[in-house]
Amino acid sequence: MKKIFFLSLILPIICFFPINIYASTDQYTWSTFDLTTEVSNNLNTASISDSENPLNLECGSCILMEQHTGKILYSYNSHEQLRPASVTKLMSIYLIMEALSQGKINYDTKIPCSENAESMGGSQIWLTTTENLTVDEMLKAICVVSANDCVTAMAEFLGSTEENFVNMMNEKAKELNMNDTCFKNCHGIDEDGHVMSAYDIAILSCALLNDYPEITKYTTIYMDSLRDGKSSLVNTNKLVRNYSGCTGLKTGSTSLALYNLSASASKNGMDLVAVVMKAPTSAIRFKNASNLLDYGFTNFEYKQLINKNDIVKTISVPKGVNSPIELQAKTDCGVILSKGTDTNIEQVVSVANNIEAPISKGDELGKITYILDGETIAECSLVASQDVPKINIFSMEQNILKNWATLLR
Repeated sequence: MKKIFFLSLILPIICFFPINIYASTDQYTWSTFDLTTEVSNNLNTASISDSENPLNLECGSCILMEQHTGKILYSYNSHEQLRPASVTKLMSIYLIMEALSQGKINYDTKIPCSENAESMGGSQIWLTTTENLTVDEMLKAICVVSANDCVTAMAEFLGSTEENFVNMMNEKAKELNMNDTCFKNCHGIDEDGHVMSAYDIAILSCALLNDYPEITKYTTIYMDSLRDGKSSLVNTNKLVRNYSGCTGLKTGSTSLALYNLSASASKNGMDLVAVVMKAPTSAIRFKNASNLLDYGFTNFEYKQLINKNDIVKTISVPKGVNSPIELQAKTDCGVILSKGTDTNIEQVVSVANNIEAPISKGDELGKITYILDGETIAECSLVASQDVPKINIFSMEQNILKNWATLLR
């Protein structure tokens, strides 16, 4: 009986176990690659040099960026450090939205007004120390009419002092790799050393829209009111009314900064951000931004290459209980292309060598690379769709019984 049992144990191992060990090749390219390398969408710039301005835009600098991939479609002097004026408030808004997401405040939280906030000049709604507005009302005033008093009150509430809040702004700028930026205040009133570049404004604008898309509830308002209708609000960004698909985002102007704008818009599945700095007049900044957006929507398109969790390939896992397993896309992956150039995209699947159990669901085991005209345009990590425990004597016995049961059906 012992010999019979031993044979019943070992024969199925010989007959069935090897089936799950060895992977076979197919039409894809297999290779080993560094799994510590972060995979991201193509961030190459367009062929236009940053020192050229073929659209003849009247401004000190500008940039056109796709919101999700960060691809630059047009740029001119985009890293020049200039005075941002109230476009500064994009960072203040970002930190307010971050505090909301972290539960530090909510939309109904009452925000007091200090004497410092009350004394702010420039764009304002004339807050007084006797009134408290909600975060919802503050955001509306900041986004629609660029209220300096409101943004200062929010800064003091979140940072205890405006100075501390400005430190938070600069820390977030470093985190977002905004290397051309230095904040001196939370509102953008001219101050020596308070600078941003068009590139940094675009990076910040994309981060705000991607991380907190709900902000467009405020940035798309054209007309509204506060204080039970007693205070009228009209958006300083005229594109909200005049440009189809506009989703925001922020204006800024002073006598030294001249006229700045970060304008965002969505059309045909593509989201763009156009930044204009140091335009000579308000009308010209809006015209410049419109021209940039038109250029982007006319000449480029967004191509979705793969969706998160799409199954790309099935592989065998040596020494694994569950084998074969599926590899799936870790994230959505898309790319911005010149219109009409998406017909010859190749895809190459690479799987890491020497894969063996144990494997955890979500482990990166490969990547899919998209190539157009010999150039890599996008990459996406491939991850394990399930756990694969390492086989042991107990799981081996279960596998044997399962295989025998399958044969005896």
